[in-house]
Amino acid sequence: MTDTPIRLLLADDHPVVRAGLRAVLETEDGITVVAEAATAEEAVTRAARGDIDVVLMDLQFGRGMNGAEATAAITARPRAPRVLIVTTYDTDADTLPAIEAGATGYLLKDAPPEDLAAAVRTAAAGRTTLAPTVADRLMNRLRMPGTALTRRETEVLALVADGLSNQAVGERLHLTEGTVKSHLARVYAKLGVDSRTAAVATATDLGLIRR
Repeated sequence: MTDTPIRLLLADDHPVVRAGLRAVLETEDGITVVAEAATAEEAVTRAARGDIDVVLMDLQFGRGMNGAEATAAITARPRAPRVLIVTTYDTDADTLPAIEAGATGYLLKDAPPEDLAAAVRTAAAGRTTLAPTVADRLMNRLRMPGTALTRRETEVLALVADGLSNQAVGERLHLTEGTVKSHLARVYAKLGVDSRTAAVATATDLGLIRR
């Protein structure tokens, strides 16, 4: 191990969470917290300075950019820091956009402190750490690709679960109403259901969308 510490940026909109992460990680040898960000936009700006090795990124920041969008913006730059998602959400609707955006790892906030520190070191080395529930679901998607919802199907169903009509879903995602209906038809077939209500209930039970 080198003498150079792993330099962290903590990005979370809750000060208590940032303080907790700092308290856990600053007791670890070879890890130092150099900055914090309360918004995703602030995290993107701060990560671009070039003095961060790993960003610990939440997914939800209230208004503005979310964690997956910030991850994509950070990782798109040359010599970008690694991004480790640390969140309370483990549904496909949360994990897939973050992983597709370039996150190196995905951990849940209830992880033991030693797992958090290990994930930081793993991310700094460019390797992947996934929370067990996330890893299990990704493995199931690989084993049964015909039944896994695509990212777009997941987005459509999550908005339906929020109570949006097909027309409103289409407007939100810049799709025609017919395209939304086609996505829902495929969702019904994959989940073995025949209604919006049943699709939402089944997808929630399977952990595909958030409760």
